[in-house]
Amino acid sequence: MKLKYIHLLIINLITFGLHAQTGNISGYVEIDNQKTEFVQIYLNNTNFNTTTNRQGYFKLSNIPFGKYKIIASYISAQETIKDIVVDKKETDLNFNIKNKNINLDNIVITGTKTIKRKTNSPVIVNIISSENLNNTQSCNIAEGLKFQPGLRVETNCQTCNYTQLRMNGLQGGYSQILINSRPIFSPMTGLYGMEQLPSNMIERIEIVRGAGSSLYGSSAIGGTVNIITKTPKKNNYELDYNFNIIEKESIDNNFNFNTTLVSEKRNYGTSFFANRRKRDFFDANKDNFSEIPLIDIKSLGSNIFYIPKYNQKIELNLSYIKEYRFGGEMNQEVPVNLTKQAEERTHDIIMSSIDYEIKINNTSLIPYLACQNTRREHYTGIMPEENTPEFDIFLKNPPYGTSNVSTLNMGLQVNHKLNNFLLGKNKITLCAEYIYDNVLDEIPAYQYIIDQKTKNFGLFAQSDWVINNKINILSGLRMDKHNFVENIILSPRVSLFYKKNKNIQLRLNYEDLLLNN
Repeated sequence: MKLKYIHLLIINLITFGLHAQTGNISGYVEIDNQKTEFVQIYLNNTNFNTTTNRQGYFKLSNIPFGKYKIIASYISAQETIKDIVVDKKETDLNFNIKNKNINLDNIVITGTKTIKRKTNSPVIVNIISSENLNNTQSCNIAEGLKFQPGLRVETNCQTCNYTQLRMNGLQGGYSQILINSRPIFSPMTGLYGMEQLPSNMIERIEIVRGAGSSLYGSSAIGGTVNIITKTPKKNNYELDYNFNIIEKESIDNNFNFNTTLVSEKRNYGTSFFANRRKRDFFDANKDNFSEIPLIDIKSLGSNIFYIPKYNQKIELNLSYIKEYRFGGEMNQEVPVNLTKQAEERTHDIIMSSIDYEIKINNTSLIPYLACQNTRREHYTGIMPEENTPEFDIFLKNPPYGTSNVSTLNMGLQVNHKLNNFLLGKNKITLCAEYIYDNVLDEIPAYQYIIDQKTKNFGLFAQSDWVINNKINILSGLRMDKHNFVENIILSPRVSLFYKKNKNIQLRLNYEDLLLNN
């Protein structure tokens, strides 16, 4: 009898040991024989989920031995399901999928801070692609945004032609401009920056009209413009030249160069852009004062990625812009302070950002750091009448000025997928970020000075609950503490998305801005 019990105990221990064993599934996904990033890989009816990296590689770890259905899902491809048995430590599995030829420009991130298909986003996101910019012959961001409904790029000064972006009729200060989802486009940069950023550095521009405070802070009350720079995809180079002339008088030359290099294993790559734009004065009424100023812009930059491991990615963006701008009396044979009226600007702008992403099963962590520095030398003056005390003072102390503006943005974003959440799936996003902006702008002759430091700490939480393929509920709350505001700012948000069919979609959005006493 004792031998029988011992025998049963041994069998149970062996069975328990087999059930307790786990293994890994790994492999590559190709779409039309091209290794593809961002393909969703998951085991049906489990919480095991991951996405492919730039090499098309995926890995699911610590899966209990057993039989499963593994699914590969991608926006532009047919969903593929395979049966798999996990009965050893390492199991290899590859996918080769056919593309459905859906336009990948429909992938957006601005509405939710996570990757979504445009037609499935609870928040309406409009897209201006690089092809749109080429088709409209837009040399810079300011020209490209003019073709988007609900947006107005307004030129406010005849002499220097600074611009502001109006969204839904609100002034420029109520619209948030992002560079690769980071708020480093400072208010002073916004005066000229939209014309300084060349179109050949742009992958696409995503636009959210209406309040976006719950994601990006109170500067996004009017809306958000997210400028996504080009990322390396394949080896390529491009050189083009645009020539424009206004009334046979003002010549505008624009040179663009782009090149992209990607390693054979697709674990690192770089894209590089360079631009040179030179435009002459334009004098519409022949009074020797410009209606359109002279500009000379040189810009270059690079986007670099590196994949140290299958579940990690580092992305670095760098750009440098130097601009000279002169408007007013068209007389460059004398120093600018000896002209009757003129404005002269020299900008040196450096922008950079670095993102590090690591994926662990259903969770991804993204620490990030972004910054910009703008140095400006400028002159703004009207010469007083000669033989007056004001004229003598003006000559002794002309109104030259300097500016130095720095912005720092750092934070951590965590995304966690719940594949079995009530009736559907949910993606939880948590984010903490710090924004610091330092502005020093002075013109001693006018006794004009702005010396301002702003600091804002924000916390954000979001639930992206997909109940089924027709209903999606997005809810979120942002909390900000700004050094110029005594109270904490709360920004709640709720969006309801209903997709009756591919041609009929309904969206209902609510956002608010509250001061917490």
